Amino acid sequence: MNEYKEITETTIKNLIYVIRGQQVMLDSDLAMLYQVETKVLNQAVKRNIARFPEKFRFQLTEIELLNLKSQFVTSSLQEDALRSQFVTSKGKGGRRYFPYAFTEQGIAMLSAVLRSDVAIQVSIQIMDTFVAMRRFIASNALMFEKINELEVKQWEFRKSTDERFDKIFQYISEQEEISQKIFFAGQIYDAFSLLISLVMKAEEKILLVDNYVAIETLNILAKKKSDVAVTIYTSKKTRLSDIDIINFNKQYPSLEVRYTEEFHDRFLIIDNTQIYHIGASIKDAGKKCFGINVIEDRKAIKDIIEYIITQAEVKKEALPL
Repeated sequence: MNEYKEITETTIKNLIYVIRGQQVMLDSDLAMLYQVETKVLNQAVKRNIARFPEKFRFQLTEIELLNLKSQFVTSSLQEDALRSQFVTSKGKGGRRYFPYAFTEQGIAMLSAVLRSDVAIQVSIQIMDTFVAMRRFIASNALMFEKINELEVKQWEFRKSTDERFDKIFQYISEQEEISQKIFFAGQIYDAFSLLISLVMKAEEKILLVDNYVAIETLNILAKKKSDVAVTIYTSKKTRLSDIDIINFNKQYPSLEVRYTEEFHDRFLIIDNTQIYHIGASIKDAGKKCFGINVIEDRKAIKDIIEYIITQAEVKKEALPL
């Protein structure tokens, strides 16, 4: 019999995601907490499938799994778990299906079908964490109300999630561009939207100088036009893996990554004509106060581009499709 070990509230919070407008946990994370194999957990559910309607448990789509990577305030524990979910769902030797998500009601039901002391104790802790998170949401109702108001204003554009975002970004790109913009801590959506609008302006190429790129960086660059080539200049300590680059190139070619240790600041260069000086790594945009400035001096633009190209060494050529 497995021995129950106390789990911190922070650990559980880091494993709760928002999917389809609901707070959920993934089957593999629950299995880890319950100290059973994911396969065993899902088999127990299938034997009692009548207890798990779709509002208790549903299977993620590939798009939903990818979108999880872009949810902000992602801990290293979450990132490792999501990377594992994506790779094993595609690769050989691992799980061959997309993960299942359990709502709060579904998690409560799990303790009944698993029938172990560990499952009961863990479920109680998870329920307590869900309650704590609901209290947090209630205490910040005004902030979420403002977000909902924005959603309502854009409702007429909603034929699909992708269409809604494309139209928002198109609207932003058509507005008069300002030379400076400051984002304060917490303005994550606003910062994300502006960066997307800049990426969508490119017609031929995008150069990004950023020492701290990660999967969140690719989520922003994926909004580029289909025939736009991307080159990232980053530190050798980059968090991008080979599989990240391969997967990006399969769907959004082409991406090339180069090493450089010569830059402290971040630059986003559009079609070798527009340069934006960015005060934070774009993966962290909006988490802390930072600014974006347009560099307008033509000679400075030319000098920066030449310096970038001459100082960087190739990390990975654009990978074959």
